[in-house]
Amino acid sequence: MKLLEYVNLEVVQSLKGKDLLTWFDYTSLEVKQLLELAINLKSLTKNNVHPPLLAGKTVGLIFEKHSTRTRISFEVGINQLGGHAMYMHARDLQIGRGEPISDTGKVLSGYMDGIMIRAHSHKMVEELADAANIPVINGLTDLYHPCQALADVLTIHEVKGYLPGLKLAYVGDGNNVANSLLIACAHLGIEVSIATPKGFEIDNNILNKAQILAASNGTNIKTTNNPIVAVKDADVIYTDVWTSMGQEEETAARLQAFKGYQINQDLVMHAKSDYLFLHCLPAHREEEVATSIIDGPNSAVFEQAENRLHAQKAILASILS
Repeated sequence: MKLLEYVNLEVVQSLKGKDLLTWFDYTSLEVKQLLELAINLKSLTKNNVHPPLLAGKTVGLIFEKHSTRTRISFEVGINQLGGHAMYMHARDLQIGRGEPISDTGKVLSGYMDGIMIRAHSHKMVEELADAANIPVINGLTDLYHPCQALADVLTIHEVKGYLPGLKLAYVGDGNNVANSLLIACAHLGIEVSIATPKGFEIDNNILNKAQILAASNGTNIKTTNNPIVAVKDADVIYTDVWTSMGQEEETAARLQAFKGYQINQDLVMHAKSDYLFLHCLPAHREEEVATSIIDGPNSAVFEQAENRLHAQKAILASILS
């Protein structure tokens, strides 16, 4: 569907009115089409063209967790698309006083056109989506971070120029970021090698489903406890913090468990010389990554952060326009 005569732009029509809770719910073709749309929307944005695809639409943004990139990129993206973003912290809503999330979903469905939620529990977000009759977008849960993953693959595509056949090494905690990243890579034909300490591996159910998806797209996902094995001949190296929000009491134990998993000059010597370094931010320099790496010439972490905006605009435009 051509949206504006002066802009040759097409949304992913099959996604209209659909939730985005995990990339498992989307086809590989839909993920590829969203990536293409994100590329086109970014090009338009750089030329100061903002198609009003969400004109007259209001999107509620519910936050249980602190946020910089998620909140700002969604607010700016919705505004650039001509819509209105309404920020709501969970403590200021009745869910902060015990109202069932299902009731909140039904109420907001009468006021708004869509909901983005950044929450502690994926189960809660599923309950919200089940109750609401407007689309729900997962801005982060304990299991998945799909919007981040689309920005990640957009960044890889920009830097490398292609995706199928690349090797991505993820080194660190088998967390929500890792889960969504490996699913997105599986959709797009990117080989993934994941190195985690024992006890911090990717969820087995998610891993098995992603491996089946990867095989259907001609690639594979491998796991190891050895960072050197994971990083060998990698085109992309990715890491995240070792202690995520809500895990602060585990900090000392995690620092001990993750010794040897820092992305540093010794480790990246095993990757390709033109490797790309990514991190979803915020980062703890000299903890999960050496300063010389994250601030070095192979790093694209700030381009990656900007791409949250463009990836999310593609999602919003397809789901809500």
